[in-house]
Amino acid sequence: MIISIFGLGYVGCVSLGCLSRNGHNVIGVDVSSLKVDLINQGLATIVEKDIDIIIKEEFNKGKIRATTDYFDAVNESELSIICVGTPSSPTGHLNLSYIYKTAEQIGEALKSKSSFHVVVIRSTVLPGTNEKVGEIIEQVSGKVRGIGFSVVSNPEFLREGTAVKDYYNPSVTVLGGDNLEAIEKVSSLYKDLNSPIEITEIKVAELIKYVNNSFHALKITFANEVGNICKGLEIDSHKVMDLFCTDTHLNISKAYFKPGFAYGGSCLPKDLRGLVTLGHDNYINAPLLNSIDSSNENQKRVAYELIARTGCKKICFVGLSFKEGTDDLRYSPSVDLAEKLIGKGYELKIYDENVHISKLIGANKAFINEHLPHLSDLITDDIVSSIQESDVVLINHRNFNVNTYSAELADKIIIDLVRVHLDDVPKNYTGLCW
Repeated sequence: MIISIFGLGYVGCVSLGCLSRNGHNVIGVDVSSLKVDLINQGLATIVEKDIDIIIKEEFNKGKIRATTDYFDAVNESELSIICVGTPSSPTGHLNLSYIYKTAEQIGEALKSKSSFHVVVIRSTVLPGTNEKVGEIIEQVSGKVRGIGFSVVSNPEFLREGTAVKDYYNPSVTVLGGDNLEAIEKVSSLYKDLNSPIEITEIKVAELIKYVNNSFHALKITFANEVGNICKGLEIDSHKVMDLFCTDTHLNISKAYFKPGFAYGGSCLPKDLRGLVTLGHDNYINAPLLNSIDSSNENQKRVAYELIARTGCKKICFVGLSFKEGTDDLRYSPSVDLAEKLIGKGYELKIYDENVHISKLIGANKAFINEHLPHLSDLITDDIVSSIQESDVVLINHRNFNVNTYSAELADKIIIDLVRVHLDDVPKNYTGLCW
């Protein structure tokens, strides 16, 4: 395949060399004549392990060249990859002007091109950019998206220092598009890589790079704050974190990575508070750890506001314990939410198959007596009647089967805090954060 790459910076230079090594002929495009000249001398535009060797070898084979002539590059290729910069403004917004200028250039070149052309956005962009790029190309070229061209989002996950290695060994290749022919063509670029190709919605593909890097920043900050606390206690922080990383069942895993309601129970709130207090008592500031509880409280507010916006006052509350399969009500976010709703004048019917007033003992009983002293008047084992007598059904346990009660739920507002399984999404269904 003949490919044109717009932008010969970090991502563009690595892509230029690696795609060529994979068997493609590649044309680099850049406004900088210096970068163009470097490529046309067989030299890399960046300092990065192995890329200088790859560029030299592929140039000597006659498989790569560079130009400032975007018109020529687009017309000579069947697929264009956008790798131009998206710098951040002082306010944190992205400057997408280079992306949009490139879209205009591709649109101009496509005016006189009869064959279908695929545009790939490799740069890190905000959700909605793919759509905007398509609109610009349509406007400038006069062609229709999906007929004369298509735009595919294909975020890169390259790290400086290991970019070539990362290119050939990605954990996953993400493609977001709305045209099967274009998706298949872009997928073929990665067919020899030993990694899965995930095809998803365009906006999901646009957002994932931000989520990935934000989590990486979170991990670094978390480890540093643990390190600061450990140092204050004269504990080897690397031994602590090495031990932390051995748990691939919960710590380094998919566990807990499902957006939903707040955390609770007798362990997480207590132990987080203990670690934060440990730092505080040793005069160690831990802003990230300190912020976790307030973020969790905010998620409870989000849930309440979602209910309040319905304007309805009769609530069937499904699931009161902090986790299904248990009757543990201690520090359950559901108890907090129920307590707030009652205080605001809502009428609650609470159904939880595992919570029985007569069986609550010890700290569990003391907690509920303090927060929901009239639970015996609110709790019911008749879920059907509770749904029928309510305007809103609030789901807090994943084991609740919506399909079983489809007839009773037909005219009810359904608010889901945990994302239960649904065969079909009811028209009156709302998820907490999805």
